[in-house]
Amino acid sequence: MAFKIYTKTGDKGKTALIGGTKVPKSDLRIDAYGTIDELNSYIGLVSDYLTAHPDTVTLLREIQDRLFTIGSSLACDPDKDTKMRIPDLHAADITLLEEQMDKMNEILPEMKSFIIPGGHVAVSTCHIARCVCRRAERLCVGLQEQQQFIEPLVLQYVNRLSDYLFVLARWIGHTFQVAEIPWKARI
Repeated sequence: MAFKIYTKTGDKGKTALIGGTKVPKSDLRIDAYGTIDELNSYIGLVSDYLTAHPDTVTLLREIQDRLFTIGSSLACDPDKDTKMRIPDLHAADITLLEEQMDKMNEILPEMKSFIIPGGHVAVSTCHIARCVCRRAERLCVGLQEQQQFIEPLVLQYVNRLSDYLFVLARWIGHTFQVAEIPWKARI
């Protein structure tokens, strides 16, 4: 028999961190890793639009793996020693994002104005992922401001990932031959 996905343990608005500590589902830590999960789902959707670009899909799957790593880190009670092994981020994960941005920027036209998200569903979805990533970053910074432990590489990775998603959105538009929509301020 397959295990049941529902446990009923959260029916009263509480959940457990890795380590066993019960917290409200509204806890900032829960919000942070829930937002990472949302971001992971949007990145999966972006990759679904890019099946003709297997190298990019492979990188997006790697990013999704790193997001599971980040979610695991955020789901841990920082005051308890967990018995399970939690994967780590590495500085090389951040370097990879930077290298990929540099490669994409080599072929992208110079940006001369702010860009309005849109023009193609893949571009728009990538911008949504970028916005969710920025929200995740704000929540992680909030944890840090509340003196709750957060791995320094998590903040760096999420910050760099939002930059990567911006460049990726531009690259997708360029690859799909969709013109960028420049923002022209109303005067």
